[in-house]
Amino acid sequence: MDLGDFEADNSVSCRLASEIPDICKTEDCCLGIDEAGRGPVLGPMVYGICFCPVSRKEEMKGLKVADSKTLTEAERENLFDNLNGAKSYVGWAIQIISPNTISTSMLQRTKYNLNALSHDAAIGLVQYALDCGVQLTEVFVDTVGPAEKYQDKLSQRFPGIEMTVRPKADSLFPIVSAASICAKVARDHAVKRWNFPEDLGDIQTDYGSGYPNDPKTKAWLLKYLDPVFGYPQFVRFSWSTAQNLLDGKAVTVHWDDDEEDGEKAAALQKNTSMLSYFNRSAGGNAQTHKTHRFFTDKKLVSLDTL
Repeated sequence: MDLGDFEADNSVSCRLASEIPDICKTEDCCLGIDEAGRGPVLGPMVYGICFCPVSRKEEMKGLKVADSKTLTEAERENLFDNLNGAKSYVGWAIQIISPNTISTSMLQRTKYNLNALSHDAAIGLVQYALDCGVQLTEVFVDTVGPAEKYQDKLSQRFPGIEMTVRPKADSLFPIVSAASICAKVARDHAVKRWNFPEDLGDIQTDYGSGYPNDPKTKAWLLKYLDPVFGYPQFVRFSWSTAQNLLDGKAVTVHWDDDEEDGEKAAALQKNTSMLSYFNRSAGGNAQTHKTHRFFTDKKLVSLDTL
């Protein structure tokens, strides 16, 4: 699998796809969706789709696809080659979501959690297939979050397409197993050939599995934690594993507006309601509040003095 487009700039997400078989534009098709790399603290998460005509489902079984997690790396590579070899009726596409995208999405002011990111990636790939002319009538998805709720969301987004969302769909439906293989092969390649734009020199690339509880992954995170600049973009710094290490090992940063924010928060606690500005005391005078400089500079006065 050629990930050249992603490797050229792995700080952003990237979509790669096979050619669309002509038969998929004229016959009713089924499509499977699965992901690889949801849990690791290192590297990208990859969403994959695979599709073929409904009439060729049995031939998909003949390719002996299986849940990618049950296969060795060599077996996944061979099966991906088999899928490419069936390009007359099988198509695929992947969305590589960079760790930088994951981190900035999850830590932005308006929260964009991993489930929402996953749903949007899946929806985007289904829409891509439709935009390419694939005649989709059935979609099978490995669930993210409650299956029934996710299925309703997809059905509303794509009316007229039969949606099936199930836990462990990659072990139930061959078309989802094929999508799982595409996603896992892409992630394996991306992690193995990761280009570090931070110019860390002769960096050790034995990361382990990338999962937070892997001793090799923990050792790598400790070794490449810079006390000032933190981690390279290969690390999902929105993960609690990375955040805890940064809190304990990195230099504490003090922002100039921290004190001002604290004063604002204290002032808000004192002013329990904006209506309090218009309340009158028993003596008939408005409650006393310290007037902000903005009002005095603009020569503005309270309504009760007019």
